[in-house]
Amino acid sequence: STRVRSSAASDVYKRQRNYSEVMELSVLNIAGKETGRKIELNDAIFGIEPNEHAIYLDVKQYLANQRQGTHKSKQRNEVSGSTVKLKKQKGTGGARAGSIKNPQFRGGGRVFGPVPRDYRFKLNKKLKRLARKSALAVKASANAVTVIEDFSFEAPKTKQFVELVNNLKVNQGNLLLVLSDVNENILLSARNLQNVEIKRVNDLATYNIMKAKNLVLVESSVKGLNEMFNLN
Repeated sequence: STRVRSSAASDVYKRQRNYSEVMELSVLNIAGKETGRKIELNDAIFGIEPNEHAIYLDVKQYLANQRQGTHKSKQRNEVSGSTVKLKKQKGTGGARAGSIKNPQFRGGGRVFGPVPRDYRFKLNKKLKRLARKSALAVKASANAVTVIEDFSFEAPKTKQFVELVNNLKVNQGNLLLVLSDVNENILLSARNLQNVEIKRVNDLATYNIMKAKNLVLVESSVKGLNEMFNLN
């Protein structure tokens, strides 16, 4: 009975988020016009019920891995200063004081200050795969996924890339363009644009997907996603 209730709850969730529908998108060209072709996004990636906790953990790990962990403050045994007792123990009317390096004095050591450390932590591969799938499913449910035919530029031109973004109407918010392989001219064309990020399929991270408001896939990268998740 527990399994039945869980299945029913999952069906309701899918109906609310339109996951029950097979996602089929029109393939656009760089002018933003339909090519007449359609491509089906794999339901095992874009149609799953997102696991929000898996997304949280993967994003947390990504951000933790960016930290250098080189923070450091001096403790009382590391501060430079005299070890002579400041004043006699009794008779001054004030609190006793033994060292100028006392944390209570200006220039003294810091109590429990930051020390260099490694912020990295381990996550299981299956959880990271689930997190990436969940992030893609979130974008699909928000109708934030666009598929364009494979393209290239003859030379690096930022102006051409800006025209492409405007033609696809994805110029609001952060944009993530997913390529199947490295294309130097496209990378150089977008490098100077603040809200644009370009990634290969194999370099995709949950953080990149969730950070983007618009997700643009080139046609060959859809196949690359299926291969990455062993769904071919």
